[in-house]
Amino acid sequence: MKIIRTKGRGAARTAEILAALERRGGAALDAVLPTVKRIVANVRKHGDRALLRYAVQFDALSDAATLRITQDEMAAAWNAIDPSIQLALRTAAAQIRTFAQWQMPTSWDKSPIEGLTTGQLVRPLDAVGCYVPSGRHPLPSTLLMTAIPAQVAGVARVVVVSPKPAPETLAAAHLLGISEFYRAGGAHAIAALAYGTATIPRVDKIVGPGNLYVTAAKRLVAFDCAIDMLAGPTEALDRHGLVVAASTIEEARMIANRLAPEHLTVDSHSDLDWVQNAGSVFVGRWSAQPLGDYISGPNHTLPTGGMARVRGGLSVNDFVKLITVQEYSAKAARSLGEPAALLAEAEGLTAHAEAIRARFTRRPRG
Repeated sequence: MKIIRTKGRGAARTAEILAALERRGGAALDAVLPTVKRIVANVRKHGDRALLRYAVQFDALSDAATLRITQDEMAAAWNAIDPSIQLALRTAAAQIRTFAQWQMPTSWDKSPIEGLTTGQLVRPLDAVGCYVPSGRHPLPSTLLMTAIPAQVAGVARVVVVSPKPAPETLAAAHLLGISEFYRAGGAHAIAALAYGTATIPRVDKIVGPGNLYVTAAKRLVAFDCAIDMLAGPTEALDRHGLVVAASTIEEARMIANRLAPEHLTVDSHSDLDWVQNAGSVFVGRWSAQPLGDYISGPNHTLPTGGMARVRGGLSVNDFVKLITVQEYSAKAARSLGEPAALLAEAEGLTAHAEAIRARFTRRPRG
């Protein structure tokens, strides 16, 4: 593996490499965007006809009848897997569910002044689509990581899409009681979830990791359907792997935060004080990253491409919305009304000011 140094003759080149790594998220998506645009546009316009054509072409779907996976198929997959895998799935699901329950925000109200109550309501989204990659490796863990927080949040309709789902993935869906599961993947599955087809009604939000085509499609539909993040596949060592030899511990910490890694391993709990940008942090020699991938409880759907600068991993918070509430008494309206009206007038919004004053100013009759 390449070793670069922040001091000495190679310092200038190291600075260039680190700057490129900070921008690592966007360039790869741009390369596949023309193809993705065409696929998404076709599914949006032609619905099932385009979706099924792409599913046959890319997902090896045999016919339209096999697009939706039945609950009997999921139950059969559960019954067919080894009991030790059943236990492992149950254990992981329990860990993930408990962590999501701890994360769940709450509704509340408070009174900043007498007569005024402000607060928030926590409400679940109506429908979400969970993308579960497949291919060389089955990923039942991703189904658990995306669907369980949605269930904890109270989402009524949880839809799963996955190209060529493995028996273990179908078994995980049975364990969670998933009722909508479709054999579809890639950009065409994202388009179907975002815009809806006769077979797959649209959802409010799409979550889950995927390859470049999936991630580019999520970016493309994000103005029409909410997404969690641009969570690509785990950043591979063969493309970005290197060793940075920093001159000081402080510089090493600064570089780690600059690169905003998907995963960050630190030596001790005290290191958490300097961590600003990371998808998930693993503390100490016993905290192997694969434990977080499967069994710890925190989500393994994490921001890649430096997106950890602005958000953390998938969580129950991605499946709820916060609705703010305010309730005034007459006394509180009089107390805060005039300052609010003055601010409205300062912005040139005189009707806003009048709407406030009308509530506590007596007007002569007639």
